[in-house]
Amino acid sequence: MAIRTLSTVSGASLAAMTVALAASPVMAQEAAGDAQAQATEAAPTEGQEQAIVVTGFRAALATAVNVKKTAPVIVESVSAEDIGRLPDASIGESIARLPGLTTQRLFGRANSIAIRGSSADLSSTTLNGRPQTSTGEQRNVEFDQFPSEIVSRVDVYKAPQANLVHQGLVGTVDIKTIRPLEMGKSLLSVGARGTYADLGKVNADSHDKGYRLTGTYVGQFMEDRLGVALSAAYTDEPYQAQEFEAWGYADGPDSTKVIGGMKPFGVSTQLKRLGIQGTVQFKPVDELTLTVDAFYGNFKDKQIKRGVEFPLAWSGAQLSPTGIETTGNLITGGTFTGVEAVVNNHGYERNSDIFSGGFNAAWQGDDGWSASFDFGYSKTDRNELTLETNAGTGPGGGVGATDTLTFVSDGKGTHFTDHTLDYGDFNSIVLTDPLGWGGGAPAGHQEGYYNNRIIDDEIKSFQVEVGKELEDSFLSKLSVGTAYVDRTKAKTPEEYFLNLADGARSLVVPDQYRTGTTDLSFIGAGPIVSYDPFKMLDDGVYVKTLNPSKDVPAKAYAVTERVMSIYLKGDLKAAFGDIEMDGNIGVLAQNTEQKSRGYVNLAAASLVPVTRGARYWDVLPSLNLNFRIPGDWVVRVAAAREIQRPRFEDMKVSLDYSYNTASGIISGNGGNPELRPYRAWAADLNIEKYFGRKGYIGVQMFYKKLDNYIYTDVVPYDYSGLPVTAPVPITNYVGTLKTAVNGSGGKLYGIELAGTLPFEVITPALEGFGFTGGVGYTKTSIKPGVDAKAQDLPDYSRWVASGTLFFEKAGFNARVSARHRSSFQGIFVGFGGERELRRALKETIVDAQIGYDFQESSKLHGLSLFLQGQNLTDEPFVSVDTGTTLQIRNYQTYGRRFMAGFNYRF
Repeated sequence: MAIRTLSTVSGASLAAMTVALAASPVMAQEAAGDAQAQATEAAPTEGQEQAIVVTGFRAALATAVNVKKTAPVIVESVSAEDIGRLPDASIGESIARLPGLTTQRLFGRANSIAIRGSSADLSSTTLNGRPQTSTGEQRNVEFDQFPSEIVSRVDVYKAPQANLVHQGLVGTVDIKTIRPLEMGKSLLSVGARGTYADLGKVNADSHDKGYRLTGTYVGQFMEDRLGVALSAAYTDEPYQAQEFEAWGYADGPDSTKVIGGMKPFGVSTQLKRLGIQGTVQFKPVDELTLTVDAFYGNFKDKQIKRGVEFPLAWSGAQLSPTGIETTGNLITGGTFTGVEAVVNNHGYERNSDIFSGGFNAAWQGDDGWSASFDFGYSKTDRNELTLETNAGTGPGGGVGATDTLTFVSDGKGTHFTDHTLDYGDFNSIVLTDPLGWGGGAPAGHQEGYYNNRIIDDEIKSFQVEVGKELEDSFLSKLSVGTAYVDRTKAKTPEEYFLNLADGARSLVVPDQYRTGTTDLSFIGAGPIVSYDPFKMLDDGVYVKTLNPSKDVPAKAYAVTERVMSIYLKGDLKAAFGDIEMDGNIGVLAQNTEQKSRGYVNLAAASLVPVTRGARYWDVLPSLNLNFRIPGDWVVRVAAAREIQRPRFEDMKVSLDYSYNTASGIISGNGGNPELRPYRAWAADLNIEKYFGRKGYIGVQMFYKKLDNYIYTDVVPYDYSGLPVTAPVPITNYVGTLKTAVNGSGGKLYGIELAGTLPFEVITPALEGFGFTGGVGYTKTSIKPGVDAKAQDLPDYSRWVASGTLFFEKAGFNARVSARHRSSFQGIFVGFGGERELRRALKETIVDAQIGYDFQESSKLHGLSLFLQGQNLTDEPFVSVDTGTTLQIRNYQTYGRRFMAGFNYRF
């Protein structure tokens, strides 16, 4: 009896959609080769008596292995069946499982991706090969914006090639959507799931249950010359968190440190996300494929944060000299008296509309000539509102009742074992300006603050490529192309003071706005008064007064970036005995013109509009060689010049400066519109052993020499020509400026071990069992100056690891996934909105899923049931002051999430 294992997926499975991406000029030919290989493997051989069809997760892994094996460059891949079936709320969690990748959580969600342990700022993201706008102020795409159901495959390029014009320094993430003509048959798939957050309702007016609805349709018409695909996903799910945050640590008695102040919060987030993706493909003749695709995403993230700010050592509160306990140099126990606390009811709203689409025409002639044209457009409109409201026992410092707090500081932050005030009493805790923090407001006080940041981001791009295959030549194909990107990103701030209506200094919360109390017993503070600040603003309980400070419009900026690229790429192919070699060599040249528009904020003078920028060239050679050795071995060698463009915030032209009468020096803060990109020379060596199309094991080594990177420094700056207000005549206009600058002398290197191993390659008795994952070690350092001490790059983790142990057979499936990230220097927003570095501690996230797919013999064939769990160990996110271990700055717990649902494929 002949038995053949097929690494294919049923027609209804999204994994089959991943085989080709004709719309991408970068991957069109490679994808076509994958499709042919898959089709060949799927066809039964003559005389075949029985076939074991591998579907689901195992088939998706086989697809990903095949992509990696046949690719001309170093790439990691994850397919749609993998994404859609793992316990993933977005594609971010699934990408984070790939070797050498990890993620940064945002209130429990995978928000940004770090490649090779490095910052998300050092990588780039494309959709169908086209550059994408971002919802935040920076370049990195927030992956929780994309529903997993609209994606067919994600490829992560760890080494560039010449026609990968939108590359990043440590890698490029390309999100691929469905191509209907590659499906082979029509399908209709629907699904739903319910979600439960086991942390419960942290705030009484929040939810602990949610849902998600999905649908996909793919059809082929006109004898498979016209294809249509449409996917939609809608999510309405809650996220809950309990958060401790320290202001910092003050100097205590006898060279000790003590908690300076703290603000614990109960955080409830309601995420509503709609994603719609559509593609139309048309082949008027066999040689020409026309593709139009579009994605629309609407993202609404509404959050309530309720807590209490406790000014401790950094206030008029007194630390009792008795009962003090210390560990090392940190006071870990004691009592503060005279504490005037501020009760917070803060609201946050992030609303964004994302559109991305394009047109692609790909010609493949039978004479060896090929050509492609691709046009892309991406636009994001986002506003991010922060609404802060305060309450306390009386208006102004020294007016209201004070508290006596006995505290303990440990590995979870600081909590109280005793306190005297009842923060849940609506009669004693009233709306007011408790400590007089609003002295700078026009009214002389403020009961809250309104801060809205509007982000507009737009990209227009095109890419044209012409190629010719060469017969009987070491150079198997020659391609030449050009590309152009025009991007504008702008930020507009809107800031207002909030005051109570009719000039009131305090107000008992009206009954109709009360939402019960929020329990802060996790910090030892008990219940606190809770109300709806959004509704109170809408109903006029609060009134807005424009913040007249010039600091507000000075935060605005607009950066325009135009990049013209030309490239030449030669595909290589040769044989050396039994060794087959393929790859490519090429060069990419890019001319960049960048301009930044903003305001210079002059002390005691008007805002002055300014436009500045720079123009420069980058020449980026690349080489990728793959040696395919008998025994299913592949050795890859890559070398390239790589770049990553600066953060937009660092490129802003805005300048805020003044004359310091004490030092007699002009000093300021601002951006640097003349910044050059991060630049590096890179080399990679991979050794991979494959087991047919089923699995592989491999080792990856890489080295990057950064000869240009970006850091913040205080540098001399000539203020000549700019008006300066000073009490004395100024003779020296050369002062200082804190800004982003280019430096040199950095390096990044490491090694990764990775693999996908179905255990059946070890013994047939273990068929259905397997493992996929990897571990990476990265070392990095930079020297910001000739004599500076070497330091880590921000957001860099030395160790990253991920792994999935799975079983899938006869319809049953179960898997457990874990991902680990070692500690890193995280970038946080500190007091006053400035970025500061803190040490984020290591974390390990564990997810799991069980399910059943009804088989062909069942009347319910096509139905899949599943139960998923996320963050099963309730892993917290913890950060500490840099250089310390006990001085906890953040301690956030998110709880576990459980999901149950179904998919039905027709």
